[in-house]
Amino acid sequence: MIKKLINKLLGKPDGAIATPLGKRVEISVEEHRIDPELLDERGVKVVKGLTDAGFEAYIVGGAVRDLLLSRRPKDFDVATDATPEQVKNQFRRAFIIGRRFRIVHVVYGRGREHEVIEVSTFRALLKEDDAEQVQGNEKTSKGALEGKSHVVDASGRVLRDNVWGPQIEDAARRDFTVNAMYYDPQKQMVVDYHGGLADARKKVLRMIGDPETRYREDPVRILRAVRFAAKLGFTIEPKTRAPIAAMAPLLANVPLSRMFDEMIKLLQTGHSLASIDELRKQGLARGVFPILDAVLDKEGKLPENVHGKFVRLALEDTDRRVAEGRSVAPSFMLASMLWGEVQQRWKRLMDGGEGPVPALQQAIDLVFDARVGDISGRGKLAADMREIWMMQPRFERRTGSGPHRLIEQPRYRAGFDFLALRAEAGEIDPALADWWEDFALGSEDDRRALLDQARETQRQGGPRSKPKAGGGRVHSVPRGAVSTQVAGESAAAIPFESDSGEAGDADGEGAPSPAKKRRRRRKPKAAGGAGAPAEGAGGDA
Repeated sequence: MIKKLINKLLGKPDGAIATPLGKRVEISVEEHRIDPELLDERGVKVVKGLTDAGFEAYIVGGAVRDLLLSRRPKDFDVATDATPEQVKNQFRRAFIIGRRFRIVHVVYGRGREHEVIEVSTFRALLKEDDAEQVQGNEKTSKGALEGKSHVVDASGRVLRDNVWGPQIEDAARRDFTVNAMYYDPQKQMVVDYHGGLADARKKVLRMIGDPETRYREDPVRILRAVRFAAKLGFTIEPKTRAPIAAMAPLLANVPLSRMFDEMIKLLQTGHSLASIDELRKQGLARGVFPILDAVLDKEGKLPENVHGKFVRLALEDTDRRVAEGRSVAPSFMLASMLWGEVQQRWKRLMDGGEGPVPALQQAIDLVFDARVGDISGRGKLAADMREIWMMQPRFERRTGSGPHRLIEQPRYRAGFDFLALRAEAGEIDPALADWWEDFALGSEDDRRALLDQARETQRQGGPRSKPKAGGGRVHSVPRGAVSTQVAGESAAAIPFESDSGEAGDADGEGAPSPAKKRRRRRKPKAAGGAGAPAEGAGGDA
């Protein structure tokens, strides 16, 4: 009776709607036509290791979906009837992780070249009534969750789900039909319980079971629907789409760190602009992610102003790099998105009497507290973003030994890329970015000439003005002032700082001093056509 009353207050149906188990259909290679060349040898090795030990094992989920669409999957996950402990015992470097879902990471290789194959055990399909209920969440109810296998909170969100079951139930508890298929690479057979192959070919995203119930179990499925629709160009099936607006408030109960990770997946996996469009279509562009609230207008669009153009250029570059198989850093993308708010707070603090540098430092702290919050890894992320932002006023000072020190900074390239984007967006005079490009690439004689020209131009222009938020006065230096220009080289070839702070190119290889890089400036737009933005507005992940 009490549970029914709680359900009524929460607007939940009185009786749980059963999720259909589906029917096992085995699809041969003649029908599914998966190209074995797209398989990952280490994923196949994990499957073989488990089957040789007497267990069932399949490549599962998004990897199977992508293989059916003739895409090379980014990750290869494996599902098996072996328990996490049994999986761990089969591999030399395997680690059990997770509380909400216990899984095993099988690790191959070391350092930046390592690969992780994620192995999960088939899970049982349990009703909400079968679960124990706690009133709090992951943080506030740690004691109540201890030792329990299946727990939900008051809204029905699953906090623990570690009850093992058969494959047919494991398929039913997955979210969308296109993510609920299993592939046996040894037999070249796809196992499909819910018509996922047909939906993949029709480009339809369909929830398994009752969508409202499934969103209550895990509200992040709302964001996954948006992400897959944007990434794959799929249409969200009407019944799957219908409850999204009503269920969206449940996202407020999801841990902040998990929401942050989902936002990064939306914006940094090659389809950021499509994801923003899809969020707007589903009424989720505003009020879900504080960082997007700082960027998008009331209609959920990038504004038609300088900062909107700046963010669009950064996201376009991110999408392009991902499409080319290059890595990207969240620090650069997020620094681009929050730069407008940093500038606003910076200006207000300076108008209140703060000096430029202390004002910028305070503005950065305020923006982080307001838009990022307390998430895992914030310290490293904040440090990288802070360096990019704090470098911007330093580009205004082109005298003495300052320019030489600046170009030797480990993150100089990320700071310069940020400056170049600002120039292309029209926020600052492109002459400043041109000057630093020439200075970084020039010989010592070229650099002395550039410094002399900057001093002369400054002298003729009168005393320096007080620095302004986002950039001060820019004194033009003619292009071609140095003889080291490398004509016609692609900006895509220029390396960035890595997100780990190590200097290297976009593919993770070692690189010489930051000053010895090829040109990054974008070519002017051709008359009547759109110019191609420079590649790589971001560092290595």
